[in-house]
Amino acid sequence: MNNPNKKRLRRTMMFLNAQKPSLIKDPYIYKPDSIMLDLEDAVAENQKDAARFSLFHALRTIDYHGCERVVRINGLDTPLWREDIRCAVAGGCDSIRIPKTESPKDVKMVEEAVEAAEKEFGRPKGSVLIMAAIESAKGVLRSFDICESSERLFGIALSGGDYTKDLQTHITGTGIELMGARSQMVISARAAGVQCFDTVYTDLNNMEGFRKDVESIHLMGFDGKSIINPRQINIVHEIFTPSKKDIIFAEKVVREIDTKKAMGIGVFTVDGKMIDIAFYDGAKRTIELAKASGVYKGEL
Repeated sequence: MNNPNKKRLRRTMMFLNAQKPSLIKDPYIYKPDSIMLDLEDAVAENQKDAARFSLFHALRTIDYHGCERVVRINGLDTPLWREDIRCAVAGGCDSIRIPKTESPKDVKMVEEAVEAAEKEFGRPKGSVLIMAAIESAKGVLRSFDICESSERLFGIALSGGDYTKDLQTHITGTGIELMGARSQMVISARAAGVQCFDTVYTDLNNMEGFRKDVESIHLMGFDGKSIINPRQINIVHEIFTPSKKDIIFAEKVVREIDTKKAMGIGVFTVDGKMIDIAFYDGAKRTIELAKASGVYKGEL
């Protein structure tokens, strides 16, 4: 499957209750990269049908101006998820988020349902992607197998609240309780060639703490962060967008390696730093991220 959106820029993924017209009618004005239209935890048990109705008509009628539309379905241990998928695919969603993923089997079940819905509603095969939310110790331990379970799967995401309950601890704001899961998940994602997203930060009164949290997961190698409020978007985008200094250095590295490689030179210096071919992919990624973020003005 060759869906060009699999590697798209996803620095921010904003959660929205799919049942609330006031929330889902125009979130694109805040310019998140993706929106998460939630049919699961945000919706009361007796309101699931109403939420699907709202979701379907929003997907059908609202122009989200290029913002990716991801739908979080209900758990695979409920009777709700299959109809959630049919509704989301029929409406025209871009991706499905699986909650509480613990094995490749979970992904395969959703993959089969998505493929059936694509066929039922006349959408091209492979047009709807999948992401897997990991919310337990078992899921973390199986994260690599989950990452490799489907060509439709573009990434995995940590759900910190449920994960820390399973770990028999709680969210502290320091990140210590999430360290093991974050490390294992981002390593699994990188090894499998998919994206990795961090959990939400719920203390909206502590924006400095939020900034430090985002800086930490950016350094760890995450692709982006789940968010719950538009106020968090600019901070994430600022941290995940390469600086002018980073872009200039990346350009120099790419040019020097391209030149020196042709001359048979393997090690050299750029701005006083020793560089070899191992730096090439990282420099190219910096430039691609700068392009996707809309800040790149060069020619590479």
